[in-house]
Amino acid sequence: MTTNPYIIADNKIPYLKGVLEPYARIDYLSPEQITATTVRDADILLIRTRTLCNSDLLDQSRCRYIATATIGYDHIDTLYCRERGIDWVNAPGCNASSVGQYILSALLAWSKHTRKPLHECAIGIVGVGHVGRIVARYCRLLSMRVLLNDPPRQEAEGANAFVSLDEICREADIITFHTPLTREGAHPTFHLGNNRFFEALGKTPLIINTARGEVIETEALKQALKSKKISAVVLDCWENEPNIDKELLHKAFIATPHIAGYSADGKSTATRMIVEAVGKWIGKNIPTTAIVPPPPTRETIDLTDATNPLQTAVWESYIPFDDDSRLRKSPETFELQRGLYPLRREFPAYRITGASTKDASILKELGFNIV
Repeated sequence: MTTNPYIIADNKIPYLKGVLEPYARIDYLSPEQITATTVRDADILLIRTRTLCNSDLLDQSRCRYIATATIGYDHIDTLYCRERGIDWVNAPGCNASSVGQYILSALLAWSKHTRKPLHECAIGIVGVGHVGRIVARYCRLLSMRVLLNDPPRQEAEGANAFVSLDEICREADIITFHTPLTREGAHPTFHLGNNRFFEALGKTPLIINTARGEVIETEALKQALKSKKISAVVLDCWENEPNIDKELLHKAFIATPHIAGYSADGKSTATRMIVEAVGKWIGKNIPTTAIVPPPPTRETIDLTDATNPLQTAVWESYIPFDDDSRLRKSPETFELQRGLYPLRREFPAYRITGASTKDASILKELGFNIV
């Protein structure tokens, strides 16, 4: 590898500027500016999901390393990269806790709206990787019945911990998707939520998608809402982003612009992971201690007078209705809302005071600091 590699980085990757400059030449471009022309002389690309790494982008480039600051990597043509000798890396698990925070906040909102206690609900978790594991742990803390579906893990680990998708369809009051987007192989997830899926539902569940938009078929989802096969939908991921379906936006209980994983904690973790990966690839030990998010505006949450301490604590850290409101008012600025997303910190950034022993135990398990 050249001693002074040329890097092109997505300018929306946070906390990155100044970190790699001592080790490489680096230009920061918007996703729209990352084109076949601009990457021609790049050795390394640092990207997010909006940059499609395929032959159109890379045929004339000397790029030999791609690092995406995201969990998913369906925007990278991995077969093409293998054939061209281009190494790539993603950031698995970087924002799993952020998505868990989003899910828990949304569940508490749905429970309050429907007046249905969560401890009386069964939740089906489809895809039990980094995010699914965290969601399962949070739901068990709330005494929910948790049903896990993950065919690849079931094949590798045995059936004891897992159930079929059909059982989730029959039994779940809430179904949440946390799969990668795959179109081939033994267990493709493209349009996993299709007409057949919705026809198999035994209850009228809440549906949540924070995975990839294409995991659920839009027309089938809209029809399920119209025919009352499902009671509500929480959508953070959409087919055809950023050109989302306006009818579905109107019908959703909570609608957000693919920001479930956008906590500052998750972003900083992803940036550290890709910087460390680049350092390893170029043979340099690059310090990452400066890649940290700022503190929240109010670090201490006082629960002394809270009527619902769990809800208060979670919603003080994050509540999705501001994101929901912005998207409904201006769906055409979907990408801008992602790019200008405000600071959001996860549970460990907050101190809790005034909690009862019982509440403090649960909040501590969620990651809050109890003082």
